[in-house]
Amino acid sequence: MKSARPSFFVLIALIGGLAILSSTLSKTPVLPLFAHALHATPAEIGWIVMASTIPGILISYPAGALSDYLGSRRLLLASLVVFATAPFLYLLIHTAWQLMAVRFYHGFATAIFGTVATAAIAERYTTERAARLSTYSSVTIVGRSIAPFLGGSLISLASFHAVYLACAISGVLALGAGLLLKDHAPRPQAKLELPHFWASLTTVLRDRGIMLVSGVEAAQYLVFGAVEAFLALYASSLGIPAWEIGVILGVQLVSIVFAKPLMGKVSDRVGRQRVILPGLLIGAASVALLPFAPSFIGLSVLSLAFGIGFATVTSSTSALVADLTRDGRYGSSMGVLRTVMDVGQSIGPVLTGWMVGVAGYGSAFTLLAAILVLAAVMLGLLLRDAPDRL
Repeated sequence: MKSARPSFFVLIALIGGLAILSSTLSKTPVLPLFAHALHATPAEIGWIVMASTIPGILISYPAGALSDYLGSRRLLLASLVVFATAPFLYLLIHTAWQLMAVRFYHGFATAIFGTVATAAIAERYTTERAARLSTYSSVTIVGRSIAPFLGGSLISLASFHAVYLACAISGVLALGAGLLLKDHAPRPQAKLELPHFWASLTTVLRDRGIMLVSGVEAAQYLVFGAVEAFLALYASSLGIPAWEIGVILGVQLVSIVFAKPLMGKVSDRVGRQRVILPGLLIGAASVALLPFAPSFIGLSVLSLAFGIGFATVTSSTSALVADLTRDGRYGSSMGVLRTVMDVGQSIGPVLTGWMVGVAGYGSAFTLLAAILVLAAVMLGLLLRDAPDRL
């Protein structure tokens, strides 16, 4: 059994890297620029970006709960089918509403895959949980890191359609690799009965610690989703070309790749909360300073700093939820975490799009920074009241 675990980890990391490369190519930096080319307003762009996160709210918990009973392979393959088919639909788009519909469909891929893959790793690796989860996440972020550079270059040298063809190639390769996956162990029962489904959900929702950490993750992803969507448009409004916008967003993701495994190891040694709080404050400071650095170099430096803060927070949140999970309900716990996270990520682009339209980029970035500060304050106060659990 032990000899099989490294092969599973390598395979799931490879699949994750290809799948997330495909997913990120479809949105960074192409999505807001493509939407703008379709004459979408800032508010409509916010809704378009949000569309892919709605499936996470709808299906993350059911997918996680099903994986506890049916095993991970079937659900992972279902998500990989969406990864492989969705990119071809972008080639048929002519209106902003069509783009929103395709983004909604594409969102089911990441909603299912992210929840089930994370739960499978958390179940298999208990002593090095944060390090394994962070390493896996960093491998997937290699895909995220390549995407902005590749996407920005393909837009500048070819067209939007070239980006989505590259997205399709990566998605099909991920599906091919996914066919090699095997389940870790037989499930305790053949099917998931409705009472067990609701009992697992109720148990997780009543856990104050899990819900607190999920809320922190939601705040972090709210800001991440907003920055991912509107930093590209902000840079474009300053006259920065597409390939440089790809670099600005790319250095953020590169910083996550290198910082996340390191901070995961630190989290395993010193405790989760000592890593999460500084990360929230780093992220808040970098976002607040964006309006004061209206240049390629300045935005790149702040984007990199935001990536470090994001990596510091998210290196510990999933591991902390797994630490708090009872009775082996890793899929259920990760499903709730992903659902709450997707609520935050859904709100971020819509809220920011509205703020940009009403008060401009400066006010929008200030609001995002305040959200991270508020999350840090709330977490600090609650940690003081319940230090043993967290």
